[in-house]
Amino acid sequence: MYDAILAETVTIAGHQSDPVEAYLARPLAPGPFGGVVVIHHAPGYDPATKEMVRTFAVNGYAAICPNLYYRDAPGASPDDAAAIVRAAGGVPEDRLLGDLDGAARYLRGLTSANGKVGVIGHCSGGRQAFLAACKLRFDAAVDCYGAYVAAPPPADAPVRPRPLIGEADELSCPLLGLFGAEDKFPSPEQNAQLAAELTRLGKTFEFHEYPDAGHAFFAVDRPSYRPQAAVDGWRRIFDFFRRHLS
Repeated sequence: MYDAILAETVTIAGHQSDPVEAYLARPLAPGPFGGVVVIHHAPGYDPATKEMVRTFAVNGYAAICPNLYYRDAPGASPDDAAAIVRAAGGVPEDRLLGDLDGAARYLRGLTSANGKVGVIGHCSGGRQAFLAACKLRFDAAVDCYGAYVAAPPPADAPVRPRPLIGEADELSCPLLGLFGAEDKFPSPEQNAQLAAELTRLGKTFEFHEYPDAGHAFFAVDRPSYRPQAAVDGWRRIFDFFRRHLS
């Protein structure tokens, strides 16, 4: 099987048709392939997130990560861009959704696309993946320890995104949630609250909680990395997308 991939920076039409930088990786084979929109975490559009995009391509998906901080700090390092956006209170919700919708449209427009697109995010990106699955048209969504979905942030948080549990009735695609039992944001109690609401609403979802993991257990470049949880998490992600994006 031909297994080469192409990875490159492209420009997509984001919110209000704004040109937005994005990182694309796709298999160099005819397809058809499902697509995955990868939402970068609060620290920004960084090398670790781009590696995740390439990982999806290696596994047979066209994947793209829009730079959600592009307008605020074009050309800045991920750390500097993240600091600028954090000081401004975060990415505006309408702009976020417009950029994610533009990324999904870009993937659906590829000649190798099968028309199905999923979304995934970690940390703040996990919350944003849940929001996107409620407000936009996706075929599957993965929330990796997304904070502040079920409960508001603490009073001393640098940004104060609103809880999203009240919009769970709008969830329009299957959802996979991967969490650490030692995490505080979201905590196991908050995850249970969200699961109860999704069950009440009759939504299709799968939640998995890892007992020896906290926040950011997928992050190979951080002390929080937990290899066993991350390996199993990746297995569940690819199984989930195979079932819903094939």
